[in-house]
Amino acid sequence: MAQDRKGRDNRDKERDSEFVDKLVGINRVAKVVKGGRRFGFAALVVVGDQKGRVGFGHGKAREVPEAIRKATEAAKRDMIFVPLRSGRTLHHDVDGRHGAGKVHLRAAEPGTGIIAGGPMRAVFETLGVQDVVAKSIGSSNPYNMVRATFDALKRQMHPKDVAAQRGLKYSTLQARRRNLIGAEE
Repeated sequence: MAQDRKGRDNRDKERDSEFVDKLVGINRVAKVVKGGRRFGFAALVVVGDQKGRVGFGHGKAREVPEAIRKATEAAKRDMIFVPLRSGRTLHHDVDGRHGAGKVHLRAAEPGTGIIAGGPMRAVFETLGVQDVVAKSIGSSNPYNMVRATFDALKRQMHPKDVAAQRGLKYSTLQARRRNLIGAEE
């Protein structure tokens, strides 16, 4: 029994070591009670494996480390997979929104880097995107920006899925894309 628990702990540590986490923000929050105010902390964390999987979590506690731990666990529970082109950028431009927060994400050429604001930058770094241009429109609230970014990333589709939906061959779709890119230059 003890061996089983020890083996499970080692697997959990190995799984945790493959993830990179970024602290997006910490807020001090207050709860008004009979004797005055009780202060606590709320943390927003983004977790990813830098290979296309990413998640975000929100945690609240009386102490900062506990809030961060709760947020990290929540982020690991709700991860999404995002298809990446060549493992470095998005396949196509996409918009996302959450509340008053709107974002526009654009695929970029190699060497562009991550051109994005703070909360969006954390998402892209943990996702493993190396070249992207992103613009935040509307709310600058980190929670809304992260949720809008995730909304946009969920709409990201791999060209093979698009080809299957349209009843085309993947190579035909790629040939059309090359023709469009060649026509722009």
